[in-house]
Amino acid sequence: MTPETRLAELGLKLPIPPAAAGSYVPTVRTGNLLYCAGTICLLNGQMTHTGQVGKEQTVETGRAAAEVCALNTLANIRAAVGSLARVKQIVMVNGFVNAVDGFTESPAVINGASDLFVKIFGEAGRHARAAVAVNGLPRGTTVEIQVVVELTE
Repeated sequence: MTPETRLAELGLKLPIPPAAAGSYVPTVRTGNLLYCAGTICLLNGQMTHTGQVGKEQTVETGRAAAEVCALNTLANIRAAVGSLARVKQIVMVNGFVNAVDGFTESPAVINGASDLFVKIFGEAGRHARAAVAVNGLPRGTTVEIQVVVELTE
């Protein structure tokens, strides 16, 4: 079963790959590693989640925000290499949660992205990770993730 088939079974569609919002590119490949720039909660040009977890957002809506970020990352991967079937392993996910001071549940929020990667790629979706609370993110987004993937030859 292909990753695209798994997405469809989950009732999900990849969004339009988000354009870079500054002086950078969405992905950079070196050898078999693809480094993906941070993606935010922007779905086809519209922000889906803004504000801080613990204030405007909850842990559950933060999880949904992380899933949107993961879908954006997957869209960038497919745009870069042609097919999600080229993903051999999700290697690393760095997750940033826009949260109130003292927020300690960033891992639960970033699970929205991590769980989606496992649903789509199975064992190849399991990855190393950091989940960090911060006091602000671009455009007021609730979550931002950065991902490194290993590609097949």
